[in-house]
Amino acid sequence: MAFTAQDVKLLREKTGCGMMDCKKALTQANGDMDAAIDFLREQGLAKAAKKASRIAAEGVAYAVTNEAGNAGVAIEVNAETDFVAKNADFQNFVKTLADTVMAENPADVDALAQCKAVGTEMTVADLLQEKIQTIGENIKIRRFAKFDGPCVAYVHAGGKIGVLVGFDTEIDPANAEFVEYGTDVAMQIAALNTQYLDEAAVPAEVIAHEKEIMIAQMKQDPKMANKPEQVLAKIVEGKVGKFYKENCLVDQEFVKDSSLTIKTYTAAVAKKLGGAITITKFVRFEKGEGIEKRQDDFAAEVASMVN
Repeated sequence: MAFTAQDVKLLREKTGCGMMDCKKALTQANGDMDAAIDFLREQGLAKAAKKASRIAAEGVAYAVTNEAGNAGVAIEVNAETDFVAKNADFQNFVKTLADTVMAENPADVDALAQCKAVGTEMTVADLLQEKIQTIGENIKIRRFAKFDGPCVAYVHAGGKIGVLVGFDTEIDPANAEFVEYGTDVAMQIAALNTQYLDEAAVPAEVIAHEKEIMIAQMKQDPKMANKPEQVLAKIVEGKVGKFYKENCLVDQEFVKDSSLTIKTYTAAVAKKLGGAITITKFVRFEKGEGIEKRQDDFAAEVASMVN
């Protein structure tokens, strides 16, 4: 019985196995879908499909630049346990993914899955399925970002947070002093969970929402409730200014030297290195951020086993 590429795709969707494994199974089964699934199960390959339903909220956030410092990638890859995240095989897989993004510049995670993984003869999708099999946990490629142009990468706490910062400068981005400065900026973003680059990057609706909260808070304060509207408006503007200083990177107090902001620190480094430096963008990926983690109830699990 003959089979088509669509049959291979369907078998892959049903089992979670790699493309080549599915093609081999259909060949062995003469195109019979059920027999191909049995073949994959017998080979111990179809177990990846079961893993796909398990929550992957651990893993690694990773960031890296090329040797020249003129391109960089930040990526988050999730696994089920912190133990696997520390596994060398898993970490090497994450690095391969970052190298593939660097080389192929895919538009999104789906496009990355179809790319040939750097250093292998496999697609990223097939390599992912192989790692699920060998490592024994559900693994998901969650997100990535690629910057072209001068940039600096920083990984915090062994992969808890990955930060990539982009710059506009004529200074050699591989210059050791520039990299030290860029790392300081990235560490600032990692430590303070910085939300925005500058005031212009803050959406108008965010400021409007903050003002509503500030006004509501003042109305509940007996000392503020009876003040004239124009006075309250000035107080609100002052509070908005504080919001910018706390949440906008260039306005933040530099954590290593409170006498400087990131803007003045940048200007000082630019003067020292003999060229202008502008921070243009950044991404901060924290592993498992926003993913609802499974809460295992051990007592309930034991009780269900007894029953």
